[in-house]
Amino acid sequence: MSKPTRPSWDDYFMEIAFTVAQRSTCDRAHVGAVLVRDRRILATGYNGAPAGLPHCDDVGHLMVDGHCVRTLHAEQNAIIQGALHGVSTQGATAYVTHQPCLTCAKMLINAGIRRVVYAGDYPDEYSRLFLEEAGVALVRVTRPHEVDTVYTGATEA
Repeated sequence: MSKPTRPSWDDYFMEIAFTVAQRSTCDRAHVGAVLVRDRRILATGYNGAPAGLPHCDDVGHLMVDGHCVRTLHAEQNAIIQGALHGVSTQGATAYVTHQPCLTCAKMLINAGIRRVVYAGDYPDEYSRLFLEEAGVALVRVTRPHEVDTVYTGATEA
């Protein structure tokens, strides 16, 4: 009987990000984020409406220029959770189910994140450029059982 292979730390935390994404309340993309330092989870976040406001799942999308603006992004919610609970994110790694958008990239940079590990692509070259210019490593990983994790902006049927 062969011994099961232990996942790498990146694979381990990425799987947790995908579990966190299951809490997302906007079906345009279920996104999860986990902020980690020294192999310890600092905060998690998923895309959803601000606390106390209605979610897309309940009242529908609020579309502006092809984007749903009802929700905060997973990275934003993870950074906010850290701030609310007095947890510094300086020097952390962000594990995100999708490549961050430009706004989230800028927030991750200012939150002191040094590395971003992601699985699904998001079509935002400026995000990549800003992270690179700020010295934040951007690492794409492939999940062994990966399905289509490319953001399309389309609602699932």
